[in-house]
Amino acid sequence: SASEGQLLIGNEAQTGLRDDTRIMFQDARLLPWKRVIANVALGLPDDQRAAARVLEQVGLGDRGAEWPARLSGGQRQRVALARALVKRPALLLLDEPLGALDAALREHTGQELRRLQRATGAAFVMVTHDQAEALALADRVAVLQAGQVVQVGPPRQVYEKPATRFVAGFLGAANLLGAVLRADGLLDCAEAGCTLRAAEPLARPPGSTVSLALRPERISLLTEGEMPATNATTGVLRGLAFQGAGWLCSVALATGTTLRVALPGTAVPPAEGVPVLLHWPAEANIVLAD
Repeated sequence: SASEGQLLIGNEAQTGLRDDTRIMFQDARLLPWKRVIANVALGLPDDQRAAARVLEQVGLGDRGAEWPARLSGGQRQRVALARALVKRPALLLLDEPLGALDAALREHTGQELRRLQRATGAAFVMVTHDQAEALALADRVAVLQAGQVVQVGPPRQVYEKPATRFVAGFLGAANLLGAVLRADGLLDCAEAGCTLRAAEPLARPPGSTVSLALRPERISLLTEGEMPATNATTGVLRGLAFQGAGWLCSVALATGTTLRVALPGTAVPPAEGVPVLLHWPAEANIVLAD
């Protein structure tokens, strides 16, 4: 039972798991001595038609007679999902359901989860430590720190406007900087060795310390060009990693700070050790609450 607060399902306070609530674990936990359709029908032993119907929904309509051992990891997870959905739950709790799958299967199964949620109308609550997975699948993301919810909102909003340093660093590994607000509204950032301009005026007195997040993909990297007056600094490219969809660059500044810069995969980055100019738009400076 809850130690404080309330759990509401359909505006009704709950004291325990209802009959129309189901849980799907990271481990599929199928019974190896039962065939696939019998595993799915555990919740409805007298209605194999419902089990067959939900197997069709998860794309395994032709595998009902198989033994679990003959299925791939992704197929076993879909059987576990079918078992959870067969009684048409109002709420499905998913505990790291894709964690045991490889990258390709994780993406495919995740999209299947999203499609099935739309088709069934059930509420899905998924726990995951994979930030990209949360952003890609959720309608709303809740970020927890030390057991406390620190921010809730649509994925894009939480990513683009993180409330705290923790959220900014956890979702997308933003560059975190400190700055001091000047009387003219600009920010002196000793860590980046430059002056920053935010997109909107800050309702704080001059001299206030401000925490900022700067997403790696918002930074442009040039080997030559005129230095802008704000939101620009210079450094040396010290690290370069190709990640398929893009490049992750590490740029060492003269201040001792290292900034992460993300470039698209089609870009041709300079060689390591080359001096570079970094600059970014004012709206890329995300002002944090802490």
